[in-house]
Amino acid sequence: MTSVVYHAFSQKEAKELDVQQHSGAQRAEAFVRAFLKRSMPRMSQQALEDHLQRKAVVLEYFTHRKQKEKRKKSKGLSAKQRRELRLFDIKPEQQRYSLFLPLHELWKQYIRDLCNGLKPDTQPQMIQAKLLKADLHGAIVSVTKSKCPSYVGVTGILLQETKHVFKIITKEDRLKVIPKLNCVFTVEIDGFISYIYGSKFQLRSSERSAKKFKAKGTIDL
Repeated sequence: MTSVVYHAFSQKEAKELDVQQHSGAQRAEAFVRAFLKRSMPRMSQQALEDHLQRKAVVLEYFTHRKQKEKRKKSKGLSAKQRRELRLFDIKPEQQRYSLFLPLHELWKQYIRDLCNGLKPDTQPQMIQAKLLKADLHGAIVSVTKSKCPSYVGVTGILLQETKHVFKIITKEDRLKVIPKLNCVFTVEIDGFISYIYGSKFQLRSSERSAKKFKAKGTIDL
């Protein structure tokens, strides 16, 4: 097909197709008609005329846009699957108080930066409001009141916090799971003591930042 399209007209063909007798625009039109007749010999003259006059020719090249494939978001593990895999369980060999003292030092520096320095003239209400919304992992937490007497007096570094419980490691290297419900906790830092009423504190640590706590306390456990 390529040899047919790009093949030059012979003198005989040019004479038969009436190409040489014209000049200018007429010669160009005659050449096009002769070219089509030779390239498509089976088409009638009327079909060639329609092909020339009514055929839309696209001169520009348009690229087809590739449709972006929707990426499937990988689903994380459910709470049940995490429990079955025991992802958040602390191994017995890691249940040592001394192992988490550096975490406590980091937490104290975090609170100092959060409160712009714990100065003696700092308002206790401001510290209380900051602590209620802060991350407490690494804080030394004590149980001061509880409806269960065995919980009272338990003190240690907070290792894990869920919606309903605190997991605390004591100085005796014992991991205690303390429910928030019906318990009052204290958090002390640089002489400032903050009280946490567990019954009003049943939130995940990530949810507390948007929670508005009442400024007025309650005596209910």
